[in-house]
Amino acid sequence: MIIYFASDIHLGSGDKQTQRATEQRFVKWLRSIEPTAEVLFLVGDIFDFWFEYNRVVPKGFVRTLAQIAHMTDSGIRVIMLTGNHDMWVGNYLTEECGIELYTKPQIFTLKGKKLFVSHGDNTNIKGQPMLKLINAIFRSKCLRVIASWIIHPDLFLRFGQWWSGSSRKAHKTQTDLRYLDPLIEYARGYEDKAVDHFIFGHIHIPHQTDNITFLGNWAEGCSWAELDDNGSIELKNTKL
Repeated sequence: MIIYFASDIHLGSGDKQTQRATEQRFVKWLRSIEPTAEVLFLVGDIFDFWFEYNRVVPKGFVRTLAQIAHMTDSGIRVIMLTGNHDMWVGNYLTEECGIELYTKPQIFTLKGKKLFVSHGDNTNIKGQPMLKLINAIFRSKCLRVIASWIIHPDLFLRFGQWWSGSSRKAHKTQTDLRYLDPLIEYARGYEDKAVDHFIFGHIHIPHQTDNITFLGNWAEGCSWAELDDNGSIELKNTKL
């Protein structure tokens, strides 16, 4: 059985045709791995924007959520770590889809390997006070609750879609491997030397070096990583 890792699907981004094509590719992939999946890690930015009210969630994504629910119902463990585009989660994905949800980086021991798994957006941002402030504001549970009380869902979701689109335009898919350096530096200097492998999303560059895997994105084709029974981690990048 195989443990799978994917990130940065950005469901809901682009025009209607692009949105549907991305979701179709992702659901097709989910169905293809179902027979061999032991655990599926969704390592952030699965949605281009996600915000939950007590009784309201964003419209759409029904094919993805139904497939994930089907997988968890069949005994496949699905673990999601939030990213900077889907950090505003509540209990919907857990209660309705059976997803194990984490809002911070986590260490897991699987297949005899100690894995550090993180989206990567809030990692190694020392010396960037403005970014730290923005992260603190957007990750504040108190502000999230206040916003849900005073802002109509349609207005907030419209704002979120605008903000997500602006963020993607400001950080287009990169090919320069130097964009990986801050996370590589973080991994190499990590205090727990017993960690065998680091897995990150966020940067949108599928790449593997030493004991670090960057999962890439699904804007063009798809990429993911697999951990097999021998403890080997392989990065795969193809089109469906």
